Amino acid sequence: MIRFDRSRMRSGTERSFVLDLLERGLRVIDPARSVTDAIDYAAGRLQIGTHICDVSGRRIWIVAIGKAAAPMAEAVTNLLGAAIAGGIVLTRYGYGGDIRMLRVLEAGHPIPDRNGSKAAMQIAMLADRVAPDDFVFCLVSGGGSALLASPPPGVSVNDLAALNRLLLESGAAIDQINTVRRHVSTLQGGQLARRLHPARVITLVLSDVVDDRLEAIASGPTVADPTGFDDAIDVLQRYRIWERSPRPVRTHLMRGVAGETADTVKPADPAFHGSVVRIVGNNAALLDALDDEARAAGCRVVRAAEPVTGEASDIGREMAQRGLDLAGTRTGRTLFVSGGETTVTVRGTGRGGRNQELALAAALALEGTEGICVAALATDGSDGVTEAAGAMVDGGSAVTARREGIDPAAALRNNDSNRALEASGDLLHTGATRTNVADAYIMLVGPSGTDR
Repeated sequence: MIRFDRSRMRSGTERSFVLDLLERGLRVIDPARSVTDAIDYAAGRLQIGTHICDVSGRRIWIVAIGKAAAPMAEAVTNLLGAAIAGGIVLTRYGYGGDIRMLRVLEAGHPIPDRNGSKAAMQIAMLADRVAPDDFVFCLVSGGGSALLASPPPGVSVNDLAALNRLLLESGAAIDQINTVRRHVSTLQGGQLARRLHPARVITLVLSDVVDDRLEAIASGPTVADPTGFDDAIDVLQRYRIWERSPRPVRTHLMRGVAGETADTVKPADPAFHGSVVRIVGNNAALLDALDDEARAAGCRVVRAAEPVTGEASDIGREMAQRGLDLAGTRTGRTLFVSGGETTVTVRGTGRGGRNQELALAAALALEGTEGICVAALATDGSDGVTEAAGAMVDGGSAVTARREGIDPAAALRNNDSNRALEASGDLLHTGATRTNVADAYIMLVGPSGTDR
């Protein structure tokens, strides 16, 4: 069960209400529960949605990749029991655990490392052992793009790490980042499916991508990729990091454009014949849960029509301004609910993450007001390269930071939101959530005079 560490935060009635709401919403989209709800299995008959398979006497393997890999894999093993022949779970450090019949491996995220490369090799070896009559459950969740470090010949893990750092600091959106990652990989972009073919592949996906584009979730190891090497180069050039990218990466991509290296797997490929792909949970499911919980608590709910994307600090200011515009007319609690994934163009030298940056920008816009709080949460429990999952701010946040000797505006300019929000007592800490359905944003506008 996911809980916030409230001992590290400023208290208040409205703030506690928001934390309670987020905890209840996260319970609804628990990965194990989502997988269990998607599978109907009895006496060798397996049904997923409208797809029915007879798996009697067949070997069933599990390959689970991503931040939610462990609970997803555990749910399948609990359901299918002795029918499982074995498998591999690859997840982030601290997100694993012991799962019977499966080998659990942990690796680096968001920067790929050698353990990720070793794990990718083990997954490739398992794929080569799978027989044509076998079934394979591929359990995919966000984070798999970095975890499944499978660089092509000529590209090292260090090259991959350097490339990822550039991408993460560039301001590129996650689908653009993953377009590049797919094309500097030997297993993503449908290439794991190609290795598993002709075995029957069942892919269950916990989506961390706002529009649920399958090729963007963990860079789509078992689904078709509609993009090409030229698209990957375009991303690097558009964000002005082509020349700074490692030379072996550039050489590989240029060879791909020239047709000298095999591309990712395209939609018409036989590797996908007979495969089953189902999204078992996503950001929309979390927002639905938050919406329901808030209405049950008597709130008026305003739900965003579109996913939230764009520069984090700009979004934070816009959210705060919307709350301020409502401030003069509020009579009860109004909850603004939205989700998505913002970006940060790193120009400073500080520490933070997209949700902390959004929250700090909102805190500056809200300074001195009462009755409005904004929470920005990374559902995977880790916002940027920090231990915080995001932050919750109000009109007292910037004041408190200054009292502790930190200029919040200067911190924002230096991409140093983590230090400012730690000083103000606004960081959200959950520990390893073992899930990932992108980010959630909540703004509570309460009656005038509520606590700060």
